[in-house]
Amino acid sequence: MNCEILQSSDTRANLKIDPRTKIIVLVILNLIVFGETAHYATLFMVAIPFFLLLLSKREKAALIYISAYTLALLGEIFLIPVTHGVLNILIVMITNLLVRMMPGIVMGYYLIVTTTVSEFLASMEKTRIPEIIAIPISVVFRFFPTLIEEIRTIKDAMRMRGIGFNLRTVKSPLILLEYIMVPLLINAVKTGDELSAASLTRGLGNPVKRTHICEVGFHIQDIILLIFSAVALIIFILFK
Repeated sequence: MNCEILQSSDTRANLKIDPRTKIIVLVILNLIVFGETAHYATLFMVAIPFFLLLLSKREKAALIYISAYTLALLGEIFLIPVTHGVLNILIVMITNLLVRMMPGIVMGYYLIVTTTVSEFLASMEKTRIPEIIAIPISVVFRFFPTLIEEIRTIKDAMRMRGIGFNLRTVKSPLILLEYIMVPLLINAVKTGDELSAASLTRGLGNPVKRTHICEVGFHIQDIILLIFSAVALIIFILFK
C-alpha cells in the first residue's frame, strides 16, 4: 500500500490553509451554488477552488475543473434556451449536474488531499468537536485516497488479463461486475477496517488529551478567505 496516500502530505502547497477554514468555505460554497442565485453572484465563490488548486500546485486538476465548469455554464446559458425535446433534457441534466455539484466536489477534493489526519484532529480539538464526530471523519479522509489507489491496482490487474471497457465486456457486462466491482467492494470493506484499526493504534480512542506536533491556526490567508466567503454569503442572503 502506498504510504504517501495514507499520509496525504501537504508539502506541495504554497499556501497553508487551516482545515476549519476549508470546511467553512466548503459549506458556504455549496449553500450558494445550490441556492439558485444569479450566475454572476456565484462566480467569485466558484473561483475559490480553482485558485486554491493552483496554489497547491495541482494545475491539471484546476484546469480540468475550470474548463468543465465554464463549458457547462455556457451550455446552460446559451444552449438550453435554443434546444428542445430529448436534446434539451440531456443538456439540462448535464449542465445542472456540473454547475451545481462540481464546485463543491472539487472543494471537497482540495480539502481531503491537502489536509493530513493530524491537522484535522488538531483543529477539531481546538474547536472542541467531540471525538465521536472527529474520528470517523478522519478515517473518511484516508478512506477515499486509499480506495482510489485500490481502483488503480484493480484496473492494472484487469488490463493484464485483457478485461476492461471493450467489446467483450459490452457483450457480457457481468464480467465487469465479477472482476472489477466485486474486488472493489471487498477491498473497500477491508480498507475501512484497516484504517479504523490504524486510527485506534495511533491512540485516537484514548481518553487522555493528546499533544500534536503539527501547528494549526488562523493566519492572514484564512482571514481573507473567511471574509471573502462571509461577504459572498451576505450577498446570497440579500439576493434571496
